[in-house]
Amino acid sequence: MTRRSTFRRTATRAAALGLGLALAGSLAACSSGSGSGSGSAEGSPDDIAAALTEKQTITVWAWAPAVEPIAEAFEKKYPDITVDVQNVGTGADQYTKLQNAIKAGKGAPDVAQIEYFAVPQFSLASSLADLGGYGFGDLEGDFTASTWNSVTDGDQIWALPQDSGPMAMFYRQDVFDKYGIDVPTTWDQYVAAAKKMHDADPNQYITSDSGDAGFTTSMIWQAGGHPYTVDGENVTINMQDEGAKKYTAMWDQLVEGGELAQTPGWTDEWFRGLSDGSIATLLTGAWMPGNLEAQAADGSGQWRVAPMPQYEEGDTATAENGGSSVAVMEQSEHKAAAAAFAKFATAEEEGRTISMDAGGFPSTTADLTSEEFTSEAPEYFGGQKINEVLGQAAQDVLPDWQYLPFQVYANSIFSDSASSAYTNGSSLEPVLEKWGQSSASYGEEQGFTVSDE
Repeated sequence: MTRRSTFRRTATRAAALGLGLALAGSLAACSSGSGSGSGSAEGSPDDIAAALTEKQTITVWAWAPAVEPIAEAFEKKYPDITVDVQNVGTGADQYTKLQNAIKAGKGAPDVAQIEYFAVPQFSLASSLADLGGYGFGDLEGDFTASTWNSVTDGDQIWALPQDSGPMAMFYRQDVFDKYGIDVPTTWDQYVAAAKKMHDADPNQYITSDSGDAGFTTSMIWQAGGHPYTVDGENVTINMQDEGAKKYTAMWDQLVEGGELAQTPGWTDEWFRGLSDGSIATLLTGAWMPGNLEAQAADGSGQWRVAPMPQYEEGDTATAENGGSSVAVMEQSEHKAAAAAFAKFATAEEEGRTISMDAGGFPSTTADLTSEEFTSEAPEYFGGQKINEVLGQAAQDVLPDWQYLPFQVYANSIFSDSASSAYTNGSSLEPVLEKWGQSSASYGEEQGFTVSDE
């Protein structure tokens, strides 16, 4: 079975800035206590059972294409429930509308798709319902450790993982063969490969990067960094920690050497580079295969997947890049039915299967290890069993990563610091330092206590 995905990471800077403005004064006012939110678990499994026999309508805000068929399957199973799925925008566009509804005290959906990096921003403001009372704590073992960590804080469960994005290296076998280069297993080898390719052909690049906050934080994560720590309103931002410095020391060689394509991601030009091989690798989340099949068709048969290169030969570290959760909004008047939908969409076999068939990369351990999943050998990837690599990556994600409770805003300002470095070929270390300082200033304006150690 070939699975396709239309997932795109399209959060725009303008929309994210809008969210930042909408948040001004509200996050700090709503946050309290030492956890990631001040709400408490409500409801019970009995409440869910009762709600599923009551005539009611729940509204779901989501952009993932799988949500519509999941809603249809849920309605068929529970005919008393009507599910109204609305696509009000992708990523930050939706978050802006969510925050506006939260601020107004009305108009929020019952259920919302929320990317992992944005969950702390809404949970700290007590905008998400704590799902622990419904017995969802029993689901912990069903999900990968990294995705479960992204939606929980101790006993508080702010959402359920829908999909995941463990990072791997997607690469063009034909390009590596053309230049007589072995597929790199270390970052030193990767940098050397980039130089050899680009020296041989100035139009050949090992990858593209013009400055993306999500990619940068994932790469710091993969390097073992912990630039953010959060304890309620107390936040530490250290963009000069060991992992961040390890990443910049490696990546600066490519930036300063002019060996990265400056082609913006998700553009027609970018997909042309992936199709013709002038961009030879992608370091990205496991949700990427369907996008390549759909948008870079001329590369069929040439792409392969390998683990992320390592700083030390023999290591296996990787990180998450992308992925979303399903959350119930605190404003909902139908929390039990909404919680039932969240569970159906993420943890129950029927919902999970629909999501995977639409191209979502699973966050559930049962699916990641199933014979059907691991044995898939897409022709696009030359018959390689790519899910063996991607499934292992899900197990190799480094633990204990944290995002800021204002990560959506922090991501939106990354290009303010980064664009000139990529254009001029200068070091990223001062870029990260400036980014951290700007993020800290914003956090302090919102009432957080921010330190750098």
